[in-house]
Amino acid sequence: YESLHGALNRLHRQEVAKREDSEEEIPEDQPEEYPEIEKEVLNPKSISINELYGEFSHLTQEWTDGLASSIIRGFVDSTKRSMKWMVFDGPVDAGWIENMNTVLDDNMTLCLSNGERVKLKPEMKMIFECDNLEMASPATVSRCGMIYVPPEACGWHLGVYEWINRDLKGERYNDKIRDMLRGLFE
Repeated sequence: YESLHGALNRLHRQEVAKREDSEEEIPEDQPEEYPEIEKEVLNPKSISINELYGEFSHLTQEWTDGLASSIIRGFVDSTKRSMKWMVFDGPVDAGWIENMNTVLDDNMTLCLSNGERVKLKPEMKMIFECDNLEMASPATVSRCGMIYVPPEACGWHLGVYEWINRDLKGERYNDKIRDMLRGLFE
């Protein structure tokens, strides 16, 4: 998600620069082809369910939002014209993922344990970065689009080759030196 986020925001900045340089009058309400992307990342297994979604205190009779519900509310209340990504980067567990079923279906609504319902906007997306879906129910899995990247496709070689090709340019790093560096990593 980091690479995609960076690439799409670079496209957004290029589009903004192109619009600013254009002498053509572009209506303010015309949607951007590449809107800016805001993202918030959290590991749902690093905190309790109450810290994630919120809890009602029987002592004070007050509701306290959790981390995920606070972030989602902030995205809902935002007037900024941008895509908003909520990234759950961590293991999928039946305990917390089942609460996301109404967010992931056509309702796009977060149902909190205090009875409140928070309706998500169409520009909001949920992203789950996880190693496996062993603990997710078929109902949850069927609501998600999946991208599977096998471990062998993500080897460290790709990062090294990208670094050599992108950052080692100019007179100081000619083709012979770049080839030699590639050879050291093979």
